[in-house]
Amino acid sequence: MSRRYVSQLSHNEQVDQVFLASDKQLRPNRNGNLYLQLELSDRSGSIATRMWNASESDYKAFENGDYVVVSGATQLFQGNMQMIASSIRRARPDEIDESDFMTLQTEDVDRMARRLTEILRGISHPGLSALVECFLVDEEFMGKFTRAPAGMKNHHAYQGGLLEHVLSLCELVLLVAPRYPQLDQDKLLTGAFLHDAAKVDELSYDREIAYTDEGQMLGHMVMAMKMIDDKAREAQRLSGEDLDPTMIMEIKHLVISHHGEYA
Repeated sequence: MSRRYVSQLSHNEQVDQVFLASDKQLRPNRNGNLYLQLELSDRSGSIATRMWNASESDYKAFENGDYVVVSGATQLFQGNMQMIASSIRRARPDEIDESDFMTLQTEDVDRMARRLTEILRGISHPGLSALVECFLVDEEFMGKFTRAPAGMKNHHAYQGGLLEHVLSLCELVLLVAPRYPQLDQDKLLTGAFLHDAAKVDELSYDREIAYTDEGQMLGHMVMAMKMIDDKAREAQRLSGEDLDPTMIMEIKHLVISHHGEYA
């Protein structure tokens, strides 16, 4: 039977296939009976899942971030699709197709990384160019930047999502800024690049997406302030010239003020 992705599932559909497990909890219902609650996901999205009459052994049968084989049925509940599982077990290696869980393929990531680098190296302001270049040549940072998600659930919540999100913003800056002479395109590009840069360390994303301890306690906007300061010092050391502190403050302002209701 061909795979049915989460986004394709409809009401009262029988399911028996591999998913990625996360956010598992063993909880009591109002009668004191235990049930297992978790999220199941693939490259198309995630679905809330429950297994009734669960036990400690069911809870311990797999870990968050494991691939699991789930048998059950879908159910529409209060307008949202959920899964009622009858069994969950850890998947064998031969049952797992990694492509079912990769939203972006390697060639997509490589193409987007090249395009983002091309855009950012078009920044003409010497100080901003030097600052951005210190990020671009940092192989450890860029390696994480091209793999990281942009968020837990709200948007681009998959590996490579941060790169895709930032590139789309930079393309938008290139489209809009020339039409408004009062806008500083170089600052907007720098802010678009760096506004979520610290998500590379705020989140862990080897399989399941979760907050790191630092990310949970500080958040990516606070974490980004140190990243910008560190790279500004590096840019000054390499160039032998001081970066305008007001300019750095303005970039920090773009980063720390970008959140709104839907960010």
